[in-house]
Amino acid sequence: MTQTVRSEAALEALLSDIRACRACGGDFAHEPRPVVQVSSETRLLICGQAPGRRVQESGLPFDDPSGDRLRAWLGVDRETFYGDPRIGVAPMAFCFPGTSPKGGDYPPPPRCAALWRRPLLAQLPKVELTLLVGAHAQRWALQAAAKNSMTETVAAWRAYDASVIPLPHPSWRSTAWLRRHPWFEGELLPHLRTRVTAILGVASDGAEAGRCRPESA
Repeated sequence: MTQTVRSEAALEALLSDIRACRACGGDFAHEPRPVVQVSSETRLLICGQAPGRRVQESGLPFDDPSGDRLRAWLGVDRETFYGDPRIGVAPMAFCFPGTSPKGGDYPPPPRCAALWRRPLLAQLPKVELTLLVGAHAQRWALQAAAKNSMTETVAAWRAYDASVIPLPHPSWRSTAWLRRHPWFEGELLPHLRTRVTAILGVASDGAEAGRCRPESA
């Protein structure tokens, strides 16, 4: 058995364990359904907060309007997002945590990252760029280098190592934030798309071999 085959087998075994995990089952009012999309070929890793209700039902990460906006930010279409093994999605918690009575989803349970995050990242040696989507992913990955708020962290994107880019969450709740911070679309997004181009070979207009076009948010 070659090293590559052994590595792929180790990743598949870990993913099977993750998908079978029910560690937070007692905390949810619903059946846990871990959602993760990575492969041994993953080079662009997207780390968000936790799946929403729609993702819980479909089993596809970012299978919602937030995902449409994220794919537009990246300049890739839905087919590429789910079909290209170089794109991976591994949120801070793999299961939908439920909806708070106050509105919005509960934060990702820290137990999930404590159990699975480091072992999973260790099985993804080809990752070149990690997108830290939202404050939870930013605080975990950047530790003391994270700023006092998500906005400050994203605004400081140039200060971080080239292997990471902090982003706001692409949900509808970010629409007003985007209007207040035009530098995000004017400065950070062109840089992000340049990096995606380098990793995936996506043309600057979002088209790769005539099929990779950004979706409308």
